[in-house]
Amino acid sequence: MSLSALQTSRISARVFRPAFARTLATAAPQRKPLTQEQKDFLSSALRVNHAGELAAVLIYAAQTPLVVSRQPHLRPLMKHMYDQEAGHLATFQKLLAKHRIRPTALYPVWSAAASTLGWTTAMLGQEAAMACTEAIETEIGDHYNNQIRGLIEMMAQWEADGYETGDEFRELLNTLRTIRDEELEHLDHAVEHDSKKADPHWLLTGIIRAGCRGAIWVSERV
Repeated sequence: MSLSALQTSRISARVFRPAFARTLATAAPQRKPLTQEQKDFLSSALRVNHAGELAAVLIYAAQTPLVVSRQPHLRPLMKHMYDQEAGHLATFQKLLAKHRIRPTALYPVWSAAASTLGWTTAMLGQEAAMACTEAIETEIGDHYNNQIRGLIEMMAQWEADGYETGDEFRELLNTLRTIRDEELEHLDHAVEHDSKKADPHWLLTGIIRAGCRGAIWVSERV
């Protein structure tokens, strides 16, 4: 190769490499900053989920001694559901701390209400305690499904616009799906253990479901 050809090759390489790097940088998806609406969605989702899981832990804590004293064979089931709810609560506590989101301001109110609900339904018997689980998990299953749909739509829009969604949001989506599935498992357990035999079933579950919807609405905002 002649000297002039070698010099031309070196110059071309120096010009080509930065241009190629710029092309790669342009082509690589970037993270899109969250809008205020998206920030509000995520903050309210984590806050209300934390409140709901706290309530679930306290309900089972109040129910278990009474239910198990009358139906000892239910001890493993009650412990299983309590342990899963405690795991959910720990997950959302970590997420609140990580993203610096405050818990609901009505934390003390929901704590007292959950303990009272758990104790009252357990006093009414196994069927009422299971009806309580059935009612709550029916609402919570719908609640998590709505959050999952909202997050999927948000991520799909980012990808359509050429942005990277990031591992953090994919992990959150998987977390919500896992917790949703475990909550629906509790619903199945409740029905299998005579929740439908609570009397009057329609009134008890109707009141509890309405209370859940109200608590969700308030906790998303306060």
